Amino acid sequence: MAQAIDALRHGWPLAFPGGPVLLPVETAVAPDAHSRSMLISAARAATLKLANQREAAEPHAPVLIHGAEPFDLASGRPIADPAMDLNAPLKGPFKADSLDWRAAAEAAMELARLAGVLPAFLVDPENPGEAAIVETGDLAAWTDTTRLIIATRAHLPVAAAEDAEIVAFRSADDTREHVALVIGQQDSGRAPLVRLHSECLTGDILGSLKCDCGPQLDAALRAMADEAAQGGWGVLLYLRQEGRGIGLVNKLRAYRLQDQGFDTLDANRRLGLPDEARDFPVAARMLRLLGVRAIRLMTNNPAKVAALEVEGVTVAERVPHQLPPNPHNARYLDTKRDRAGHLLD
Repeated sequence: MAQAIDALRHGWPLAFPGGPVLLPVETAVAPDAHSRSMLISAARAATLKLANQREAAEPHAPVLIHGAEPFDLASGRPIADPAMDLNAPLKGPFKADSLDWRAAAEAAMELARLAGVLPAFLVDPENPGEAAIVETGDLAAWTDTTRLIIATRAHLPVAAAEDAEIVAFRSADDTREHVALVIGQQDSGRAPLVRLHSECLTGDILGSLKCDCGPQLDAALRAMADEAAQGGWGVLLYLRQEGRGIGLVNKLRAYRLQDQGFDTLDANRRLGLPDEARDFPVAARMLRLLGVRAIRLMTNNPAKVAALEVEGVTVAERVPHQLPPNPHNARYLDTKRDRAGHLLD
């Protein structure tokens, strides 16, 4: 599966045995490729006002479309990329076709998300170049969290707590290396204060004011240090899932759409990407490897509590983790509250 992701990032086609050859529109390096049909997401189809698209209930679901003329990369890119909507507003008319290879289509959409490229493909194109072979079942192996192990651990003094320990996790199938920071003395008889924090380069490192990630990270570490000072302990899971799982480039594309007036959920959907794509089974596996079964979870999101409990983690308490808004992230926080169900005052 790592080879398939690498192929998409290089712009090479994917071949599904018994199914289609799919060429990624964004990255393709086959200038003469052309096709009668394209695979896009339902959310992108809705943006293009495809009235007969069949999968509106699931924005990330695949939709097969064809037009009056064949698609090539020049005509396919404006269909795939919402950044071009204002420059190329007149598209279509298109028609949604029946999809007889749904498993392959769903795998391709998920692989595009994992590769951080736009989820749009030319289907069985002429002149696509040499294809990488993909079995749809390979995706299940990729998501098998039992392959995640503790690679190493070390003492790591941090500003909030000088006695912290960092634990690195690695999987043979995934190049992302997640880490946990354990603060205080681990006590199997006491549920730790836990924060799941998805990587945010712009917020954690650059101090972006568009989100609340950096302040939430700092506040979580301080709260865990306070917990440790009172005889408890805490665990920060730092998950390498930038942009809630859509990747850095696509997150920045969503930022650009937000500058045009779309909220964070609608921006993702215009990109053809899911609202929420974080890998909570990975977080649950990390906790199990640390010997943690019950936690006090720092979150404002009830869906995060439910997702962990589905994975066998007992959430003994939800600890609110709200910080004051600023003029740049107030709408973002309002969207979390009003559309994503976060419990914010």
